[in-house]
Amino acid sequence: MSRPPDSGADMPRILIATRNGKKLKEMAALLADPRWALVSLADYPDAGPDVEETGATYEENAEIKAVAGMQATGLISIADDAGLEIDALGGEPGLRSRRFLGEETTFPEKMQRILAMLANVQDPDRTCRFRAAVAIAVPGGGVHLCRGICEGVIAREMKGSYGFGYDPIFFVPKLGRHMAELPPDEKHRISHRGQALACARARLERILGVHA
Repeated sequence: MSRPPDSGADMPRILIATRNGKKLKEMAALLADPRWALVSLADYPDAGPDVEETGATYEENAEIKAVAGMQATGLISIADDAGLEIDALGGEPGLRSRRFLGEETTFPEKMQRILAMLANVQDPDRTCRFRAAVAIAVPGGGVHLCRGICEGVIAREMKGSYGFGYDPIFFVPKLGRHMAELPPDEKHRISHRGQALACARARLERILGVHA
């Protein structure tokens, strides 16, 4: 992760507007490029506290965070919002994925609760999806949105040590493995966040006027 203001002075700086270390690592890996320097909110201690996610959609929450990052730093700012939607639970936890059972509750605890709630749900009815939205806020240039979706099934147990969040209970039928069993490169090719950030990378190239 590049650090301002004396690093990469001659290349554009892009802010990844998150303080979530695991999300930052994943987004930085997907957006890394020699044509621009990536920085994070950790590089801007005066940027203020995390903004409240008050949007009614993933897109609105991503935009709120990206715009706040842009306003705090003056940089092109990119942020995402994502969630797990479980059909048998009416689409929950959805927008509340991080706050499900309270933000202080660990993800293993959240997943154990979900597995208990679905204990009597048959396999054909355990369908779910990860959905993501990415927003790019450009000073004087508005907000650009990208989206991604990955269909799956809620497994009956947690497996895998890669990734984060709900990855250990998300089974990818076409690969026959849990999301958390996929090495990063393989996950990025099919994941909701990988799709959205591939779109965002293409948008950044157009915004910055650079080409592959």
